[in-house]
Amino acid sequence: MTNVRVIKPALAALVAAAACVGGLAFSSAQPAQADTYSDLINAQNQHAASVQREAELKQQLAGASQDLANKVLELDDLTNNKIVAAQAKVTQANEDAATAQDEADAASKRLSAAQKDKETLEEQIKQTGRDYDDAHAAVAQLARDEMHGSNASDVMSVVTGATSTQDFVNSMQSRDALSRNESNAASSAATSLSTSKNRGERLAAIEKQIAVLKTQADEKAASAQTAAETAQSERDALDKLRQEGEARRDELSSMIDSLDSQSAKQAAQTVLIASQVDSYNRQFQKEQQDAANRVDTGNQGGTPSTPVTPAPAPAPAPAPAPAPAPAPSVGGQGTSNGDYGNAYTAGQCTYWAYERRRQMGIGTPSYLGNGGDWWRSAPSYGLRVDHNPQVGAALSFLPGQDGADGTWGHVAVVEAVYGDGTFQISEMNWGGPWNMHYRTLTNLGQYWFVH
Repeated sequence: MTNVRVIKPALAALVAAAACVGGLAFSSAQPAQADTYSDLINAQNQHAASVQREAELKQQLAGASQDLANKVLELDDLTNNKIVAAQAKVTQANEDAATAQDEADAASKRLSAAQKDKETLEEQIKQTGRDYDDAHAAVAQLARDEMHGSNASDVMSVVTGATSTQDFVNSMQSRDALSRNESNAASSAATSLSTSKNRGERLAAIEKQIAVLKTQADEKAASAQTAAETAQSERDALDKLRQEGEARRDELSSMIDSLDSQSAKQAAQTVLIASQVDSYNRQFQKEQQDAANRVDTGNQGGTPSTPVTPAPAPAPAPAPAPAPAPAPSVGGQGTSNGDYGNAYTAGQCTYWAYERRRQMGIGTPSYLGNGGDWWRSAPSYGLRVDHNPQVGAALSFLPGQDGADGTWGHVAVVEAVYGDGTFQISEMNWGGPWNMHYRTLTNLGQYWFVH
């Protein structure tokens, strides 16, 4: 799927009305804070959703031991509030660092240009002396060229009313009829003071401008360094929270069997899945960072490296002919038929569905098409397709179904199946590439599952 529009999760547990159930020692969500009105509205909505989710979880966990219920609520708060807030800080810090670095680079380039022009002007002064006036010389030369073989005094008189070559030159300069023919960007500040400055005066002006640019470049570089350190600090804080989430998830997983009620178990599993989905975010970010660190940026002053020709990607399997709606069937899951590795676009729903099934030990063909096509393409590879959810199955949403894109459809992976007819899914490209999400749906026989 190239893109996907999504709707809010249908799970009432995530949007239930706020309520307060006693007996659970848990700190409520922090009040919303923001810099702009739009941010404030978003923060208030997030806060309200957090309060509602907390109240619903408390209701589902009623009767469970206080210690275990608190662990469920704390993990939910960590996953859906603290980590989300930390991720927002990281995003903003990264943007600020990038902007600061761009400004520092621009200031450095301006300084380098001015220094280069200073060197050029110094070389010119060695040849002509400090009193040489480029503008005066250019106008005088033009006058000589234009008046060659003509009555100079008549031409000067007609054009400017001047009675001598010197008067003509001065008049042309005062009217800004000509610009200095050796002008350049870095000496523009000096030129703006007077078009008739000699080279010595221009050199002094450029040197003054260089001092200003040097100060600006140093300040921008310092700001960029500070922004980069802030961004790294925010990333470290986010990673620490995610490590804490993984530890809490492992602890809670070992205690979930002690819950007696089905509603309490389902609440705990919902929180565990949300935490697991976030851990995938951490995993993907680490993989991307590792890949970026392996990029060959070229030799720094050494001999040219020998280019490496990448191995060709496997040829796509022929697109299967449209198949009729498959009938329910039975059998195992996954196939090695057509599985050449994850060939789907990184960050998209199809990429996640292949990757998550691979983590579960389930093979998936590499070229099933868009998310909404999987149910149709899968039978030609020998995969079972039916209306029955099963952990590890890919849910192929039809175009427009439950918020899926109207052209490409969508695909997700079943994470859990419950006895009341509902099931949990994980999905990528929720509001944008790489964005992970989970929701609970009710199976009424309207979905196609690829096993």
